[in-house]
Amino acid sequence: MKRLFYFILLIAGFSSIHSCKDLTDEEGNPLLDLNENTGLIGPRALSREVTDFGLIAQYQYNGLLLSKVITEKASMTDIEWSGNNISKITFNGFLDLDSDGTIDTDSVSYSQQYTYGNLGKLTLISENRTIFRKAAPVPPSTVPGPYAVFEKTKATYNLTYSSTTSKLASIIMRRGKDITPFNFTDYTKATYSYLGDNVSSVTKEVGKLTGTVFEAPVQNYAFDFSSYDSQISGYTLLPFEYKVSVLISTNINDDRSLMLSPNSPKRAAVTDMTQPVPTPVVVSTNYRYDPQTYMTQGFGINYFYKPL
Repeated sequence: MKRLFYFILLIAGFSSIHSCKDLTDEEGNPLLDLNENTGLIGPRALSREVTDFGLIAQYQYNGLLLSKVITEKASMTDIEWSGNNISKITFNGFLDLDSDGTIDTDSVSYSQQYTYGNLGKLTLISENRTIFRKAAPVPPSTVPGPYAVFEKTKATYNLTYSSTTSKLASIIMRRGKDITPFNFTDYTKATYSYLGDNVSSVTKEVGKLTGTVFEAPVQNYAFDFSSYDSQISGYTLLPFEYKVSVLISTNINDDRSLMLSPNSPKRAAVTDMTQPVPTPVVVSTNYRYDPQTYMTQGFGINYFYKPL
């Protein structure tokens, strides 16, 4: 049930240490599309996502290429490119690893190497991750000690695509503790369905691996997106590989799968499939758009752009 609660929080809005009144880009230039009566003509980039509570994400670019993303609690994602492909993504900061709706106090650091197949599609992500946790206080002090390594893991993410539509069909993760001898012990499986070009549903299973055997999932969710508009989602301006990195940043982050769609869903739902009677939790919104039909507001999130 915590995941359902988090889903509502995530769609409705976010908190941040940054002020949502700081409406300039990283060079100090005013952001565009500040209301529904203004617009940007010509090439654009997604610059920020903010709510009334603060910043969700700030996107920085090196020329035309996304190079850095700043998210909650000043977390940093750095993106490296090799030609036209992302080759490596590095994250340092804080995540909601247990999906309880609160960013963890544990610090997370990971690096992901990106591998492409013969057709230029992303097929494999190899990850090394370290979680840092503050040591318990030493009596009589009640102040926690410094951050120390709590756990190191290695993981692989295998991506498959539909043979008929070439759209992302699944992401299968295998992960194990970075110890000797090394074995994969955990898995997640995400499967994607589409209505036209838009993601209509995602199923996510989380469970244990015994050798090469996927044991019965201990967590099983369905995320559904519907009532899509015909306008342009600002997420179309972000690289596919970065959007995948957001989806795999935690075991269950699939409510963000709407990022993969060229349009925007007005209705979203999540269902815990392990319940005796699965009951969807549903949220809905109306969008605002600028004159170039890019979304500027929806689900309590305001989207800001800058020219390229």
